Amino acid sequence: MEPIKVQSEGGLNVTLTIRLLMHGKEVGSIIGKKGETVKKMREESGARINISEGNCPERIVTITGPTDAIFKAFAMIAYKFEEDIINSMSNSPATSKPPVTLRLVVPASQCGSLIGKGGSKIKEMRESTGAQVQVAGDMLPNSTERAVTISGAPEAIIQCVKQICVVMLEAYTIQGQYAIPHPDQLSKLHQLAMQQTPFTPLGQTTPAFPAAGLDASNQTSSHELSIPNDLIGCIIGRQGTKINEIRQMSGAQIKIANAMEGSSERQITITGTPANISLAQYLINARFRDVAAMWNDPSSMTTS
Repeated sequence: MEPIKVQSEGGLNVTLTIRLLMHGKEVGSIIGKKGETVKKMREESGARINISEGNCPERIVTITGPTDAIFKAFAMIAYKFEEDIINSMSNSPATSKPPVTLRLVVPASQCGSLIGKGGSKIKEMRESTGAQVQVAGDMLPNSTERAVTISGAPEAIIQCVKQICVVMLEAYTIQGQYAIPHPDQLSKLHQLAMQQTPFTPLGQTTPAFPAAGLDASNQTSSHELSIPNDLIGCIIGRQGTKINEIRQMSGAQIKIANAMEGSSERQITITGTPANISLAQYLINARFRDVAAMWNDPSSMTTS
């Protein structure tokens, strides 16, 4: 399959979900009086716009829809923020207009694609759109995602969002060593995802994130899994991002054996305490569930 190409007018009709991180004041601006602004944005763009609940200082705004609807919604948000800047300047002595800034929430596994080899992709985005793009070095708290900050004139931001959407879509359509499996692999994915982990921490009856101090033992042991060759890419991720994430989160050592000639499976050896192993297996199974869900519901693409 050829990687998806977006036409310059954004005529690509694929459903995507993009999320933004916003301060309370920004959220208030998007909602508007009695929710009128967000209602108008939903109606005029055709995108679903959901705002996370809660009184925390930062909220997540989720925008879902065909790419052209997403671009319209982003345009409306960018122009609304510019309007807010102009209004705030009328009461201030500042003469130069600050840029509009949006913060996207992007899975860490896709940040490599956005940055490109040696920073080539992000440089190209900056040069071709005129927007400033920064990918945070650290993940967001309690998350496997990073903030991608885009700032500039609304027009530059919209062009930049279009390019980011292209990169995200290409990450899911490129066929190769780390390709997402073809939908006919779904039954195999579901089967693997439903496997129960053999190590369950004491006091828990189902595999879950093990609580510290509940381990049956802190002794190191090893466990082996067999994963079909055509699904190993799900676990490795682009340029090894997913497997590194699983290693970091579980604290386990994970080794993937080289492909053996004539074998349709690859051996994965997980080494660590029973809790480390249990968590690593939980995360591997969760990864299969995510990928299977993505194929069933393309709107979940960006969260896999």
